[in-house]
Amino acid sequence: MATLSRLYDDYETASTVVRALENAGVPAGDISLISNNAEGRIRTSSADGTGTGDAAGAGAGVGAMVGGAAGLLAGLGMIAIPGIGPVVAAGWLASTLVGAAAGGAAGGILGALSEAGIEESDAPVYAEGLRRGGAIVTVRVSDADRLRVENLLDRSSVNLPERAATYRSAGWTGFDPAAPYPVDRDRDILNKPRTF
Repeated sequence: MATLSRLYDDYETASTVVRALENAGVPAGDISLISNNAEGRIRTSSADGTGTGDAAGAGAGVGAMVGGAAGLLAGLGMIAIPGIGPVVAAGWLASTLVGAAAGGAAGGILGALSEAGIEESDAPVYAEGLRRGGAIVTVRVSDADRLRVENLLDRSSVNLPERAATYRSAGWTGFDPAAPYPVDRDRDILNKPRTF
């Protein structure tokens, strides 16, 4: 069994990929989604359906539901992750993220991503992409289905080496969990250096 991950520029793109994976027969239990929610655009409902889910604390609302969603997306919950800010997460990776949020994962978000199967050298780029408003989809897949799932994941994903080069050209030297958040999305988040 392999673990595949891709970075997307936003929740909307990542959720479309999740739906495509589910429609292609990938079990929701093998898919995870993490998305930045610093701007509060992604609303979850509380367990009682009142729509009061928020990202006030680690694990707040994990397992809550997004109205009208099916499959994995129905299980989105809010978590506040140090160095990233508020995120929504669903799937098997969500429990690892709760540990990162509570400081329990070695290396925080970088440790959680590495534990999920993301290459240690790529984890800082994924974490920075998440901090800057992006989303990560991670899928556990059999070797027989790997190529088919990779094709679905690659359709709208970020080219990770190019994104890392773009970040570095703007002065980024690596993921810094002490950097402030949320990111101001009104600026060009890829090409202008951020002021910390």
